[in-house]
Parts: sequence; C-alpha cells; structure tokens
Amino acid sequence: MRFPIVIHKDDDTAYGVTVPDLPGCFSAGDTLEEAIEAAGEAVACHIEGLLIDGEPIPERVALEAHQCREDFRDAVWAIITVDISKLSSKTRRVNITIPARVLTIVDQAAVREGETRSGFLARAALSYVQRHAEAEAPQ
Repeated sequence: MRFPIVIHKDDDTAYGVTVPDLPGCFSAGDTLEEAIEAAGEAVACHIEGLLIDGEPIPERVALEAHQCREDFRDAVWAIITVDISKLSSKTRRVNITIPARVLTIVDQAAVREGETRSGFLARAALSYVQRHAEAEAPQ
C-alpha cells in the first residue's frame, strides 16, 4: 500500500515526517534517507496498532487534495510503500476461483498500489465490508 508522506525541516532540527492519511502517525530522522525509512516503520507500526485494536485503516485521499492544504504548502513529498498483508494477524492460505480477466485487473491494481495480490485483495475485501457495515448501521 502506498502512502504519501510530508517531509519538513526547520533550522537546527531533524527531518520530521507526517503521514496525512494516518492521523497521529509521525516520524523523524537525522538525514532525509533516515526520515523516509523511519516513516515506513512508523506507518507499519501505526497500521498494526489499528489492526490489533480492530480499527479500520483510514481511506487514502488523493495526493493533490493533501497538497492543497495550507499546512503542507511548502512541503517536500515522497511516497512510501508498506505491505500491510504482512502485519498483525496470522495468515491462512485459501484457494479461490476467479476469472483470468479479473485476476489480471487485480494484479495490475496491486502493482499500482505497491501491494501483493493477497494484500490488495484483503484490503479491498475489508474496505467493502466496512463500507457496507457503515451503510447498514442505524443513524
């Protein structure tokens, strides 16, 4: 799963990193490379905490929408990739039958998102279930 990150640095400070799609997820590093690497670890840890607590992973927002925010006006942006299929819970191998055309579309989408096929399918299924549960919840 790909996440945009905002990198900022003031004089006499380390590089700070904010993950706009994950409120409360921050990181830092003494060098730009360390900051980006630490951001990947922070995202994985943050998502794992959400999964352990049974919380949904927030929906991502288009990068352009984040870039329009005043607090990110002069920011430096990067994209990090975290394979969320490897986080938190035990995995179980299953066998499914799916049309080849659909599998090709899924594989292409997984590559675009920087995920494995399994990770992409798991996230898509959870997103679908969450949306429908919210739609059915009493108002």
